[in-house]
Amino acid sequence: MTGLEIGQPAPDFTLRDQFGADVTLSSFRGKKSVALVFFPAAFSGVCTSELASVRDRLADLLTFGSEVLAVSCDPVFSLRAFADADGLNFPLLSDFWPHGEVTQAYGVFDQVHGTSTRSSYVIDRDGVIRWSVHNQPGVARDVNELVHELSTRS
Repeated sequence: MTGLEIGQPAPDFTLRDQFGADVTLSSFRGKKSVALVFFPAAFSGVCTSELASVRDRLADLLTFGSEVLAVSCDPVFSLRAFADADGLNFPLLSDFWPHGEVTQAYGVFDQVHGTSTRSSYVIDRDGVIRWSVHNQPGVARDVNELVHELSTRS
């Protein structure tokens, strides 16, 4: 599949969250590991159910001195409505403009649909990619696997 290789530095970025605040990946360096979760589209069936699973397991995901950042190519306003509708209480980051720039840097941009693929990365406190998985279209990520990988790589 696509994506960046394990062991390489994670490309830094600054994106706006669902509240319009800037979130910079490197701001977590030396402090927290990061579960970076790319999802194709707010309000789609699979994305809604799996981000609800992330919400429901958020305490487990944050137990390891980590942060969860979810990225899509949706605009900030769509992400705000999505977060409000589903009670998503973690950063949803908009890679809307320039369209998919961060998603492309991570090698997970779907050129045909103009969205990200359903991909996950664990980035350690040094900013290095330690794990990744790239799901086929329509196949939800396993949040239990993400929790496990954070527990072993944080």
